[in-house]
Amino acid sequence: MGGLSQDEIDNILHTINAGISMPAEDIATSAAETKKLKIYDFKRPDKFSKEQIRTVQNIHESFSRLTTTSLSAQLRCLVEVKVSAVDQLTYEEFTRSVSSPAPLAIINMDPLKGSAILQVDTGIAFAIVDRLFGGPGVSQSKIVRELTDIESSVMEGIILRILGNMREAWSQIIELRPRLSNIDTNIQFIQIVPPNEMVILVTLEIKIQDKQKDVNIEGMMNLCIPYLTIEPIVNKLSTQFWYSTVRRSTTTEYLMTIKNRISQIPIPIVVELGKTEIHMNEILSLKPGDLILLPNSPVEGNLVAKVVNQPKYLCRPGLVGNKVAVQITKVLDEGSGDVEELTEEGEDL
Repeated sequence: MGGLSQDEIDNILHTINAGISMPAEDIATSAAETKKLKIYDFKRPDKFSKEQIRTVQNIHESFSRLTTTSLSAQLRCLVEVKVSAVDQLTYEEFTRSVSSPAPLAIINMDPLKGSAILQVDTGIAFAIVDRLFGGPGVSQSKIVRELTDIESSVMEGIILRILGNMREAWSQIIELRPRLSNIDTNIQFIQIVPPNEMVILVTLEIKIQDKQKDVNIEGMMNLCIPYLTIEPIVNKLSTQFWYSTVRRSTTTEYLMTIKNRISQIPIPIVVELGKTEIHMNEILSLKPGDLILLPNSPVEGNLVAKVVNQPKYLCRPGLVGNKVAVQITKVLDEGSGDVEELTEEGEDL
């Protein structure tokens, strides 16, 4: 008999103290049923399943890769963006975690109803602005102040580029058209949903590095999306739907890419007028104006055009202007008897 667990021991002691007689099997069953209980907080209900959260994480991992590429090109230095965490919490908990002042972009999530919030750390925002103004990209995180009008205008351009990446990352689920509404700095003045409403928070870690200028800045960027906003498409946030859509779109994209690449490959086409045999001495003695007789070459019959040494077309020789050319008269199908018939008629291939 195996050893008892702590829960089973506690149940036995409880029954002994209460003077209740209970078989050991019932005690084990009662302990197992107790383990299945799950605490549920009605004040903070979970709206997203674990599978839906994983799908949102997959979407924003694609978003982070796109943002890494676009910011690295715009800032002309090494920028790394990666998903740090994806959590669900109340909107009030999110507002309490945001320090003021901080750049807060309110995003309209067309065609979905409602808005989302993109919050960028002040230190990262100052580093980006400094970099775009020609500086090394040094952060001013120790200075607590709001962005000036010019700095806000610069950050607006950065956020618009980020929204383009968001649109592409969500394209597997919905044709999202995120639009920047405005940029604020105080989270207390932004109420996109009631305080107790659930939201999904995507936390992104940003690193800006420039070894030549000894710059190494790290910070966070948070994307807050209310449940009410993505509720119409919440059924699509499944791993099966995501991977099937990605596989289908990826296959189509690869096929188009392969087709375009193949269409640009030069392929040699050879038309044989005939064959003959001559001695090496005759080859060495050839000079301009000499003629080589081709006894097996048809005068009025069809020639065979070969594509990569495979018979593909029947053609007739002729001239186009001052240039020698051939006219395609028939396409040879694979497995047809056209080539065999030509061979039987005595035309060398």
